[in-house]
Amino acid sequence: MYNDRKMKLGIHTYTLHLSGLGQNWGFVGDHFKQAMTLDQLMDNAVIWGLDGLHLTNVDLGSKDPARLKAVKKAAEDHGLYLEFNCALNEEFDPRINETFASAVPVAEAIGADLIKFGLDIRRPKPLYGSCFNPQVMRQLCDVVDQIKAALPEYERTGIKLAVENHTETFADEIVWVIEQVNHPLVGACVDTINSVSVLENPDYATTRLAPYAFCCHFCDNELIRDQHGAHFIGVPLGQGDIDSKRALQTLKDLAPAAFDRITFEVEWSIGDDPIEVAQKKELQACIDSINYLRNDLGIGVRKV
Repeated sequence: MYNDRKMKLGIHTYTLHLSGLGQNWGFVGDHFKQAMTLDQLMDNAVIWGLDGLHLTNVDLGSKDPARLKAVKKAAEDHGLYLEFNCALNEEFDPRINETFASAVPVAEAIGADLIKFGLDIRRPKPLYGSCFNPQVMRQLCDVVDQIKAALPEYERTGIKLAVENHTETFADEIVWVIEQVNHPLVGACVDTINSVSVLENPDYATTRLAPYAFCCHFCDNELIRDQHGAHFIGVPLGQGDIDSKRALQTLKDLAPAAFDRITFEVEWSIGDDPIEVAQKKELQACIDSINYLRNDLGIGVRKV
């Protein structure tokens, strides 16, 4: 048990995706124009009292060696840890795609100590109850082989690889991948909301993945039910239907001793707002989330 552990607080850059950070997700089309640079986000992170950033190729802008070196120095100057977020085959925003091997030199160059991967599994229908579907297992076996082939790069650098329960994978499937690889540098990224996308209980997913956790995406959505169906809408942390206090306690109780970071994520929607209005609301949701995490969950002491 590690109930008294102190958690650092980081931000997933997707929290400000309407401002052009993180990535586009859920639609195919034009990218949101960048209204905040990575350098500006680092400045804000210091103002907000954050400890680190979970970022993507989109935020880097370029993988030119000089650019990556500059990002590493900026993070060090700001006192921020970095985590590198990648996908294998992202259908909505291929800018974040990497292989397990190709991501390592980028992470190494920016000084990131962890790489997170979404697996982008293509699931057959029906979705409900499809955990370990044979078509899925063929893809997961390929993933295991790819990770094993890339392990020398992770061993060379000491960088950790975190496999996420993204919106198309069940927690048990992620555990299966990790256990098949069976390597101390390979663990899980626990997302507190993604399991809903495969109709899986989010409490179960967090509990199942916590013992393997290297990092997390701490997120909260509100379930809206109306004449058009059911929708999970992004809201500031603590204002939705995820029991964030329970999720935090589960991670404290079950995650490995080295787990010491909570990376929050807000999935703000543009809705019917003009982009400039939506960006302001998204930024406020970000600040509201930091205040909740600090003041209600006790992660740090600073107030924004």
